[in-house]
Amino acid sequence: MKTILLLTVSNVFMTYAWYGHLKFKSSPIWIVILASWGIAFFEYIFQVPANRIGHGQFSAAQLKTIQEVITLIIFSIFSVMYLKEEFKWNYAVGFLLIIAAVFFIFKKW
Repeated sequence: MKTILLLTVSNVFMTYAWYGHLKFKSSPIWIVILASWGIAFFEYIFQVPANRIGHGQFSAAQLKTIQEVITLIIFSIFSVMYLKEEFKWNYAVGFLLIIAAVFFIFKKW
């Protein structure tokens, strides 16, 4: 649970670093890059310990899968709430197909 919590916090920072600048298109690109790097620093403060703590309980592939599902959830909320973009039905279908991959990654074969 600690791993998932840390990955979630990490992902909030990374989503904002990657996409938050889209509201500031008039800002010079070098300022946006520096700001994104600064935000991404905090992402790493949570992501690195999350993977260290989680590895052993989860395989690296499972950790990456968890991170991707968290990314889809955080990004979906972020794009609707912060960027004010519509969440379309085909996005939901595509995301659900990606989440279906979780079954195959975590299934003991």
